[in-house]
Order: sequence, then C-alpha cells, then structure tokens
Amino acid sequence: MTAAAELISRNGYHSVALADIGTAAGIVGSGVYRHFPSKDAILVALLERVMDRLEAAATAIVESAADDRSAVTALVRNHVTVAVHDRRILQIYHLEAHSVPGNEFRRLRRSQRHYIEEWVSVVAPLHPGRADADVRVVVHSAIGAIQSILFHHSGLPEGRLGELLRRAAHACLEIEPAP
Repeated sequence: MTAAAELISRNGYHSVALADIGTAAGIVGSGVYRHFPSKDAILVALLERVMDRLEAAATAIVESAADDRSAVTALVRNHVTVAVHDRRILQIYHLEAHSVPGNEFRRLRRSQRHYIEEWVSVVAPLHPGRADADVRVVVHSAIGAIQSILFHHSGLPEGRLGELLRRAAHACLEIEPAP
C-alpha cells in the first residue's frame, strides 16, 4: 500500500498499472493479486485507511475530552498530524476519490460526513447562536487550511509546519486552543 500511495500520488491513479505497483513493492505485478483483487481495491483500501483513522480518532477525542474546547484542540492537532504524516494518502483522497466505484464511494463519503459531524458537535456549542450552516463553513475552512499543505511543500521543519497549521485552523474556527 505504501508503494501504491507513492506512485498514485505522484503520477495519478489512471497512470499507474498494477505491474508498476508490484515493481515498486518489490514483487511481480501479478503478485499484487495475492493481496488485492484489483487496482480499484487498492485505491479503496488506501482511502478507507485514512478515513477510518480520522473518524476513529475523532470519535475517541470527542468522547474523552474534558470539554468542547479541549476536543477542538485535539481534533485540530490530530488532523494536522495526519496531514503531515499521511500527506500522500490525503492527496490521493483529494484527487482520486471520484475514481472509487459507486458503493465504496458512498461509504467513504458517509465516513467523511461522520467525521465532519464530530467536529461540528464540539464547535457549535462554542459559538452559541451561530447558524448551523455558519458552523459547518468554519469547520470545513479549518480542515481546508490544514489540508492546504497537501500540494505545497514549504520545506519548513515538521514542528514549525504543524504549529502554523494548528494556528491557521484555530483562526478559521475562531476558537482559541485549549491550554
């Protein structure tokens, strides 16, 4: 999956053949079939992995946080970590999710909506009286600010990059991070 993520993020899903993935993984192209029934299955597995990771972490954060501000801070921190460390898979999600076959695409979109709902559930109480549509816009803006690095390689050290992304996300949310 690592080899597939590298190749697909660099060259695009439709430009990469199973043989390319096999070669990059150090096996013959047909050997990929021992692990995945098709190239579509590899794409689905890559995107499900990142969505499952985000969704599970968000649920755990919201359930265990002491308060909404702490939950928001942890959600931002987690998304920044994923964006920095799993940049290639998020790039693929951004560029290639439309290539996922029907039912799998609907499942991914449902996971994405659940993920957003976790954010909305803790951001909304911090903005009492604000319309639901407004809350959703700031949540999407914060996530977009974090994901702005997907196609821009700043050359900044990871710590500085993370700090800037966290600050940008909190600014979009109009919520100060928890101490």
